[in-house]
Amino acid sequence: MGDQLSIIRLVVEASIPVQIVIGILLLASLTSWAIIFRKRLIIGRARRNADQFENSFWSGGDLAQLYRAIEQRGGTTGMASIFEFGFREFARLRQQGTIAADQLLEGARRAMRVAHLKEIDRLEASLATLATVGSTSPYVGLFGTVWGIMSAFSSLGNVQQATLAMVAPGISEALITTAIGLFAAIPAVVAYNRFADQVGRLEIRFDAFTEEFSTILQRHASRGHAAPGPVAASPTTLA
Repeated sequence: MGDQLSIIRLVVEASIPVQIVIGILLLASLTSWAIIFRKRLIIGRARRNADQFENSFWSGGDLAQLYRAIEQRGGTTGMASIFEFGFREFARLRQQGTIAADQLLEGARRAMRVAHLKEIDRLEASLATLATVGSTSPYVGLFGTVWGIMSAFSSLGNVQQATLAMVAPGISEALITTAIGLFAAIPAVVAYNRFADQVGRLEIRFDAFTEEFSTILQRHASRGHAAPGPVAASPTTLA
């Protein structure tokens, strides 16, 4: 308790520039932790939704019925959104009746690509903030440290005999900013690396699904079907 009170006292009695630096670092830390908790929920939900959709997609059911269920549910994200965009565009173009099979497939792929980019943009939102906090907080803390040490030594200009007791509080005050900078930076860097890896893995899954669904649409377009029907459990065959 004595050490904690001592640290609080040093912060309270610190110079205004050092207090400003500490305030900035604490705000950055709170912001990064808020982003960490929110992104953990969003990415975790995206992974679970992708697992559930893949189970439904490859269960052998009617894809038209799956599309209607997703459309009625509304507000879809992730892999379900990619499927919805691609299926809708394929069905819309197919109803025109005069479009070639390769144009049908290309239109569906463009629609899926748009949904893919929107989903990745949603998942990557705020990750840049974590990267910024992780990369700049140590330097902001170092700035506070340098300023505090300069102030501590400049106060000795009019002193004939300097002692360690005279400079110790100023140096301690200065080093606190470095510690707070590291406290803000380390969780942000760890979280950014973890979330970036998880988003990258989801992006690979989205790319793989886009290719698999494009193969299914290509087969139906070549056969002249109005819309894809049931799909088998294997990613490469149709029922």
